[in-house]
Amino acid sequence: MPAILVIDDNPAVATALEMLFSLHDIDVAHVASPVQGLQHLRGHDVDLVIQDMNFEADTTSGEEGVALFHQIRGEHPDLPVILLTAWTHLESAIDLVKAGAVDYLAKPWDDRKLLATVNNLLELAQAQRELAQERAGEKRRRGALLRDFDLRGLVFADNASENMLALACQVARSDIPVLITGPNGTGKEKYAEIVHANSGARNGPFIALNCGALPADLIEAELFGAEPGAYTGASNKPREGKFEAAHGGTLFLDEIGTLPLAGQVKLLRVLETGRFQRLGGNQERAVTVRIISATNANLAGLIAEGAFREDLFYRLNGIELRLAPLAQRQRDILPLARHFLPAGKRLGDDAERTLLRHAWPGNVRELRNVMQRAALLARGDVVSATDLNLQPAEPDRAMIERALEHNRGVLAQAAAELGMSRQALYRRLDRHGIKRD
Repeated sequence: MPAILVIDDNPAVATALEMLFSLHDIDVAHVASPVQGLQHLRGHDVDLVIQDMNFEADTTSGEEGVALFHQIRGEHPDLPVILLTAWTHLESAIDLVKAGAVDYLAKPWDDRKLLATVNNLLELAQAQRELAQERAGEKRRRGALLRDFDLRGLVFADNASENMLALACQVARSDIPVLITGPNGTGKEKYAEIVHANSGARNGPFIALNCGALPADLIEAELFGAEPGAYTGASNKPREGKFEAAHGGTLFLDEIGTLPLAGQVKLLRVLETGRFQRLGGNQERAVTVRIISATNANLAGLIAEGAFREDLFYRLNGIELRLAPLAQRQRDILPLARHFLPAGKRLGDDAERTLLRHAWPGNVRELRNVMQRAALLARGDVVSATDLNLQPAEPDRAMIERALEHNRGVLAQAAAELGMSRQALYRRLDRHGIKRD
């Protein structure tokens, strides 16, 4: 049950308020002086304070109430306070509202107005408590991640990133193959490094190979090595492949969906037996390697087309880490942007709004490039929206819904985040069939 503290030297006021709020399941405690009020707040959980402005007889200046308010604000900065007095001084009201008071009502009060104000404040206080609890939980979890695991300097603030990091660190301790999926530029290699850094093979090598960056006829030689003269243009010396180089560590195969079928067959055999032959050779070689693969392709679609082996897919996909696009990780954007700026540069408010509105089709890679360019273009210490040189994008339904969620349904704040007026947001809500809560 919500709890209100009434600080007023008039017992009749306290009785009236207790009767009013008891009809609405709100608990009321009453004290008669500022000293008692502060003592009560130090020993009890209180959701809202209603305080008088004058306590001593024949005092009408309101100075006692002003002093009490500032004491409460000093000790309980987030506690909502309603000021109640028979002597309404506009100047005092304005000063205290600027200092953080939520309302200023004159006696005799309007029950309906007071109830509406109190209920709104209690709902807001509950939302703030839940948010504070959520933030505290995030801080504890992220502190544990930073304390217990090597995150390779990854910058993150979004819950989606936190959840994926926790999963990556959890699966790192086993030898099960990991498949990392997601659009280009989302940081798949960084997650592969994190899995390796927290695995039993962390003291071994981490070898990365982009399967899409090599001609098809060289992929097998890169993976498995080659004997002298194994192919046209081959060296006259034996060539060590990535599997041999990664022995005792981790082999990261990026763009695995581009691996030719012949290479897929050999890769499957290595995964099943731990043994392979160099290209052009007959000697079998044994390796112990942790495989992490990544792709931005739809492997299920490639399997249906006959371009990717289903049995290899199941071998690689022991655990899937599915990375979300940057646009779906809104809370990551500004910390990453600040991270990419050189020392001495900072983001202006207009730049922050522009960054949050952008769709980021190139994800983190695009953001890094934008910030590096903006740092060069900025003439002073502050990077402006003009320096970013990002073309404004029409927000789609997903962007509007994220802005509403991020701002807890407050339309004015969501509109500001999207860079439009409330009227413009209303039109887009209607266009996309999004309900106005």
